[in-house]
Amino acid sequence: MRKLSTRRRHPLAGALVLVLGLLVIGGVYSVVRPTSPATAAADDSRTVEAGRELFLVGCASCHGENGEGITTKDGNNYGPSLVGVGAAAVDFQVGTGRMPMAQLAPQAPRKAPVYDKEEIEQLAAYVATLGAGPSIPSEDVLDWQNATPEEIAEGGEFFRTNCTACHNSVGAGGALPSGRYAPSLEGVTAAHIYEAMVTGPQQMPVFSDDVLTPEDKRNIIAYVKTVQDQPNYGGLGGGGLGPVVDGLIVWVVGIGGLIVFAIWIGAHGARSKKKANA
Repeated sequence: MRKLSTRRRHPLAGALVLVLGLLVIGGVYSVVRPTSPATAAADDSRTVEAGRELFLVGCASCHGENGEGITTKDGNNYGPSLVGVGAAAVDFQVGTGRMPMAQLAPQAPRKAPVYDKEEIEQLAAYVATLGAGPSIPSEDVLDWQNATPEEIAEGGEFFRTNCTACHNSVGAGGALPSGRYAPSLEGVTAAHIYEAMVTGPQQMPVFSDDVLTPEDKRNIIAYVKTVQDQPNYGGLGGGGLGPVVDGLIVWVVGIGGLIVFAIWIGAHGARSKKKANA
């Protein structure tokens, strides 16, 4: 104890404690310090440049080297211009696998993404530099899990007013003219639903913030997710596709079953008569 007490009173003890304290404070600061504007700008520049390299390899053949689009000889768009579509359009189209398209068709189908999350972010960052457009939504506007029952009901009103004509009342999707269709919203992420509303992919209209506020869009997402999570208390739901499909199921299963049963009764009665006559 005497030796330890003597060492604590060593003249260098105070300096050693001071050095250790400075090292700890410096290490903590290096972890929690905010990124400087210069560092952030350099990171953004590298992300944009990486996105441009991906764009030139995978997208430029249809959309042009500078995203200006390519026009066919008959005046149609081989690949539309991407100037002003924003990062949200890239995150939706590439994140849902619709782009790049495997082949020309009336509508790009949803499939597994070709690019990973980091590459999608890089492509989105590059396309965002081509012109001002909708950005990728933040987590705050996608927090539909905390929506109140009143907000969910309000989202349902907006959805039934603006979306059911194409997507069905529960987001099951539906057919449209010229080989197109409104896709099912089953399993679609909240971010992609939001991005679809602000970018208007395919034949879908654009719902700007002047038409539907970010809160309205969040409430619509909350309604769609809530409806999809509800069980079918009546048994077979028929895919939620509406009364036409329900009527078809009743006709095929119900009336069809009665017809088959009637034919069986008739055939059984005919066999009974033949046996009696014999």
